[in-house]
Amino acid sequence: MIGEGGKKDVRAGSAAVWEFKLTSTMSSATIKFDVSTGPDADNAPEWNVTLFDATGSELWNNYRSKSELETDIPNKKPKEFKLEVICPKGARYGDEVNIAITASTREGTSALTFNAVSRQSLMVLKTQMDQEKSVADSLMSKAQLGEKDIYAIFSPPGLRGYVFVEGMNTDRLREKTRDIKKARSFVEGETDIEEISHYLVPVSAVIGIVEGDLVELVNGPFKGEIARVQQIDQGKEEITVELIEAMVPIPVTVKGDSVRVIEKEK
Repeated sequence: MIGEGGKKDVRAGSAAVWEFKLTSTMSSATIKFDVSTGPDADNAPEWNVTLFDATGSELWNNYRSKSELETDIPNKKPKEFKLEVICPKGARYGDEVNIAITASTREGTSALTFNAVSRQSLMVLKTQMDQEKSVADSLMSKAQLGEKDIYAIFSPPGLRGYVFVEGMNTDRLREKTRDIKKARSFVEGETDIEEISHYLVPVSAVIGIVEGDLVELVNGPFKGEIARVQQIDQGKEEITVELIEAMVPIPVTVKGDSVRVIEKEK
């Protein structure tokens, strides 16, 4: 048998797929299946394991009573198979299924092993504009009730109308948001952590500000005053400004998030 085998992560309700080929000078082969679940085999949910041929016809499923099948190898050419494993919607993080497939002919035997491990889903929830925090707070309260299958709720500053939700069972995620008034619906499909990674990296408060910019102070004792940037301390995320309308030019040092750029240095 020739194929990828190995381990794949799969989300609850989704499928992992492997393709492999069986080659032999014989015209038929016996394929045996050994399926086990973990890490707690006694309480593990039921995974669906199915073997298909190249046409998509089902050859074997783990719900069958027999753990082996006979297959022809037409014209003694490589025969293609597809193994599909569906993760149960009730799976917990780290639940897994292991499948060992052994093919035997009079020439000998060959084996491949496959492993699927359940992982959490990352979904995007639409919300009413500017109600992201309200929705996140309501969902967090509901996350404490019943099955604890919501792992994280993330509402990035500056992203309007969306909240990221991480959990295992996507059906239960939808159920828990159903009666939150400011919540709309989940975006179809799922997202990857790489797609939101830029929201997870703190952005410097002075990024985009350069010496000579005209800024408005938005908080502190000089709130509302217009000033020009004189110096920037990247390490402390502070800027030194000079108030435009002050009788005597006095440098004032403020945090980068205390100003709003109103005119860029030309």
